[in-house]
Order: sequence, then C-alpha cells, then structure tokens
Amino acid sequence: MTTPDTSQEHKLLRLLRLLERVSASSEPVTIAQIAMRLEIPKASAARLVDMLVSDRYLSRMPDARGLVPGPRSVQLASTTLSNSSFRRTCRAILRGVVEKLGETCNLSALDGDRVLYLERVETPEPLRMHLDLGSRHPLHCTAGGKLFLSQMPLVERSALLDRMIFTKRTPHTITSRASLDDELLRLAEKGIGIEREEFVVGMVGLAVPVVTGGAGNAIALVCHAASARSSLEHLLTKLPILKEASVQFRELFEAET
Repeated sequence: MTTPDTSQEHKLLRLLRLLERVSASSEPVTIAQIAMRLEIPKASAARLVDMLVSDRYLSRMPDARGLVPGPRSVQLASTTLSNSSFRRTCRAILRGVVEKLGETCNLSALDGDRVLYLERVETPEPLRMHLDLGSRHPLHCTAGGKLFLSQMPLVERSALLDRMIFTKRTPHTITSRASLDDELLRLAEKGIGIEREEFVVGMVGLAVPVVTGGAGNAIALVCHAASARSSLEHLLTKLPILKEASVQFRELFEAET
C-alpha cells in the first residue's frame, strides 16, 4: 500500500515531468496529450494543470487550444542560469564571442510577450548601451524578439501578435502588422533575427537561436552594436562566429538537463 509520504513524492514527480513535457514542446500542449505522455487519467492531468496554472508555472493559450510554460517557469530557468558555476561558463562563452566581434553580446529568453535578458557581456568600446539583466523588452522591435516570433508555429504567433501593441520606439520601428508578418517570414527562412535601430536609435542587432521551442522554452544569442561603429551588414558577415557560439551554448544547456 502507498504511504502518504510516497504518494506526495509521486505527485511532485508528476508535476515536474508535466513541466518537462510542456517546456520541451515546440507547440502548445493539450491536457489530453499530457495525460497520454504521462500515462495518467485525463482527469488527473487536468487537476495537475489547474494547480500549475494557478501558480503561474503554466499558461493557457488565448485560443484555449493548449498550454505553454508560464512566467514562473521562465523565472525558474533564469534562476538556473544564475547558478554560479553554470553562469561562469555562460559568461566565459559570451566573453569569447565579444572578444572576436568587439561588440556586446547577450543571452535572451522568450518570456510571454517579452524578451528577457538572462546574461550579458559588454563591449570594451566606450560607445555602448547598458541594459540590466532581468529586464524585459518588446518582441516586435528587437533582434531576439523577432527571432522568437519568426520561429513560432503560425497559430501560436498569430494569437500572440493579435494581442500585442506595436509601440513605435524609434522612427524605424515596424508598427504595421502586415509589414511585421512579411519581415518574420523572411527571417524564418534565414533562421536569424535582426534589428535596424528599431528598439534604440543608433543600435543594430543580430540574433541566432540557441534553444528553440514554445513560450518559456526559447533562448537566443544576440549581438548588439552601435551603428556609428558597425552596420547590420557588417554584423551579418560575423554570423558564423555567432552560430559557432550558439552550438557551445546548446551543448552546455543539454548537459545541464
């Protein structure tokens, strides 16, 4: 007979496995899919989901077709990245990229309808912009944000864009839904994200994927440069360096999971 302690432990393991399944999926996951993958009754899966949604570890998609990681799951991922040993390794890789490119580089995560800065190493050049770790920025006008949007399944992307406000941050910000859709299609084909002074005047950016997936399970490596020092076209010539570093990060994350 199962004792209360072992029953509680079994329930906690189910919750963790449920979070793993949702976080590993590139698309929203339904309760039926969760029940099948965990080999538990659908009613049991629904109760676990309700608990995680109420605590914001999971979020329901607006169209009610599935579940994605919630803000607390993203925060948990950010805390993991802040682990001293893991963080030192991340910063070492970032420093190597910055030394090769001469420009600021950061790791960004998809956090709902925002970009979350996880780690950052600044360029030694005097002309640079400081952005705090843990700060959150728009998707539609940042290199990392446009990368995340471009890699989403169309249904998920459309639902997210439907509820977003395309705030004009600079004269170059794309505020037309049709223009942004066209831009995202082009970026999806190239597998990158770009920014032409759309977030901050005088700054360009280039992003490559590190971890791909649904909300809360996507991480990008982003390089920012002052446009007075480097054009976007020049950054694009350095794309192989960013892609090489993204593989290093991917291997690091896979070793931690």
